[in-house]
Amino acid sequence: MGGRLTDWFGAQHWSFKAGAVLIAVILSLLILTPWIAPQDPAAQDLRSRLADPSAEHLLGTDHLGRDLLSRLLYGGGFSVSIAAITLLISALTGTLIGALCGRQRGALDEVTMRVVDVLLSFPEVVVALFLIAILGPGYGTLILALTLVGWTPFARLARGLALELSAKDYVAAAEILGCSRSFILLRHIIPNALRPLTAMAFLRFGHKLITVGGLSYLGLGVQPPLSDWGAMLADARPYAERLPILVIAPGLAIMLTALAVTMIGQGLEIGADRKRRRAGLVLARETGGRP
Repeated sequence: MGGRLTDWFGAQHWSFKAGAVLIAVILSLLILTPWIAPQDPAAQDLRSRLADPSAEHLLGTDHLGRDLLSRLLYGGGFSVSIAAITLLISALTGTLIGALCGRQRGALDEVTMRVVDVLLSFPEVVVALFLIAILGPGYGTLILALTLVGWTPFARLARGLALELSAKDYVAAAEILGCSRSFILLRHIIPNALRPLTAMAFLRFGHKLITVGGLSYLGLGVQPPLSDWGAMLADARPYAERLPILVIAPGLAIMLTALAVTMIGQGLEIGADRKRRRAGLVLARETGGRP
């Protein structure tokens, strides 16, 4: 099993490998935060406010004397978890709805796709601001706001893939054999659409993370005493000239995390394209034609 996994990883594009290594390091740090964070992220020490990096505070302290490294690690847990939860819910919901529409067609497909078109016309940030204005800021509201529109790109992609896969011979054979629609959907359509949907999910994660950071920067994300990378950027803005590390650290964390996951998604897309080209070459050789 380990050898197969190593061979599979070695066959991937370099961008996938680099992104996977980088995100593995970041996630390892976030998971181990309770054990490696040097101090309580909420503990204030006004006598040490805006301190430069030192042995006691490796990245220095903020305007309230809180350890910047500890806040960076704990804040990353909130930022990444919110982005991951909203992405997971959006991907599952959109995939099921889109695949079902692609198989059913008819009125269900038309109505659902028009709803998707309407929702896609509203940026996620605008919808999030509207819901937060009604429900108030917070962890749950942020997840709800980003999920409400986030499922639509997955629905559109899943529908297109379902239409393409429905024309395949193995799907036609399953229909002739009398297999149920749900069986065909879960056994043939969704599994064969997973790779492009997974690539899209990785590419969308960076967008989710930046959106979460932007809303938190505006004070609409997690509320004190909790914090995330976007809120850290907002807190650091008045002191950026005096201690640039206050802005650089959370900004760099957002950039590296988004970059790592995007590289994974791009690597998966490139791998899928290579696989399709190889399949086309094999088919051309077998049929005696040109690819």
